Amino acid sequence: MKFWLWLVLGAAMVSGARASDDAAAFETSLRERVASEQVTIVHFWAPWCGNCRREMVPEGWARFVEKNPDVQVVFVNVWHRGMDPEPRLRDAQLGGQPNFVALNHPISSSKAGEKLERMLDLPVIWVPTTWVFRAGKQRYALNYGEVRFEMLQQMVEDAARKW
Repeated sequence: MKFWLWLVLGAAMVSGARASDDAAAFETSLRERVASEQVTIVHFWAPWCGNCRREMVPEGWARFVEKNPDVQVVFVNVWHRGMDPEPRLRDAQLGGQPNFVALNHPISSSKAGEKLERMLDLPVIWVPTTWVFRAGKQRYALNYGEVRFEMLQQMVEDAARKW
């Protein structure tokens, strides 16, 4: 019996270490993306989230991405519980745009204590959350709920200016 207990505990430790390594690699990759002089939007969302679905209309994100070809838009699927984001993105006419990328965070849990709570040294406490970066610095953050695209457009224009 002890053998099986140790085997299960060992497998859990290896799995946890692998998830931690994957999360660290994911964050490093995202940090490299936002380091660009190009304005970069990082949008945290989840396919099950009602507020996220309200944003996913073609006249929302798809129009914004199309109108802003010089802005890199990165959708980060967090707390997704393993749900495939592709159907939601496809319905919202997102994907295939040269300035749009969709990423799945390797930690899929939405349970307290297990879920992603920080990214790029900043708290992630709600979905949707939208951050605007330029040159590796966060310029704006919308941390609680759906984005108003007119306001996001103004933030992008302001972030593009040299400060």
